Amino acid sequence: MPNLNDIKNRIRSVKSTGKITQAMKMVAASKVKKAEIAAKESRPYSEYLTKVFAELVDGSVDFSQEQINYENPLANYSALLSKRTVKNAGILVITADKGLAGAYNSNIIKEAQKRVSELKGQGLGAKLFVVGLKGIAALKKAYGNTDVEIIKNYSKIPAIVEVEVANMIAEDMAKAYVDGRIDEIDVIYTEFRSMLSYKVNSFKLLPVSTLTKTTEKVNSEMIFEPSKDAVLQKLLPMYISNSIYKALKEAMASELAARMNAMSNATKNAEEMVATLSVTYNKIRQYGITNEITEVISGANSIKEN
Repeated sequence: MPNLNDIKNRIRSVKSTGKITQAMKMVAASKVKKAEIAAKESRPYSEYLTKVFAELVDGSVDFSQEQINYENPLANYSALLSKRTVKNAGILVITADKGLAGAYNSNIIKEAQKRVSELKGQGLGAKLFVVGLKGIAALKKAYGNTDVEIIKNYSKIPAIVEVEVANMIAEDMAKAYVDGRIDEIDVIYTEFRSMLSYKVNSFKLLPVSTLTKTTEKVNSEMIFEPSKDAVLQKLLPMYISNSIYKALKEAMASELAARMNAMSNATKNAEEMVATLSVTYNKIRQYGITNEITEVISGANSIKEN
């Protein structure tokens, strides 16, 4: 039978853990609403920008023969839009810096590993760009001694995502694309749906040839001044950066919601465990008291008989 002091210590320990998880739940809850609003507000702009960009790309010329080089890799629209044979795919994997968010990080990492396996099955290489300490640690462990290279990693992304972070990632990926280290870019992230659910999602950022097949046109009579090519040169960096920016916002809202729910469940489990341990403690204590009373009565009866 368990010792009363051991059960007391367990109750004290579980209560302490429950206070920590409750505090973490409240911290996540205080941030998640702002993150949710930011994610939802970014969607209309992103969707319309994608439609306008698809309109431009659909009517643009083949840039594969252009030889224009700019210092900023995002400005090299000719290289970013040129058609090429895919040998290595770049994958942007967006995870979290922290754990204690249920299966949030593991789901994204599994999807990234699945995508790498698919590429290898097609005879293609994979180059990773990883956001979040959890993803960095897991993917380095998984691919540390293989030919799957982690080109760049990023951590300590603020809860309110800044556009400068997206611009930095976009420039790094565009540089790898322009330099020929990668020939396409996929983004794996979490799409925020509600406070209770999110979905691990992915989309192809480059090349943009598939964009015109799946995106509804804005207006076939739209006029671009001074020319489509001039507008495209300015719009392409905006499209790439904004796509990453939106994915980061969606991921941050999903992470905070997942952590809030995980900590809520942990707090509830702690309360149930304390209740169960308290019942066990009282039963053992009552059993001990009953034994003591029985011994006293037995002793008294023995004295009377003598």
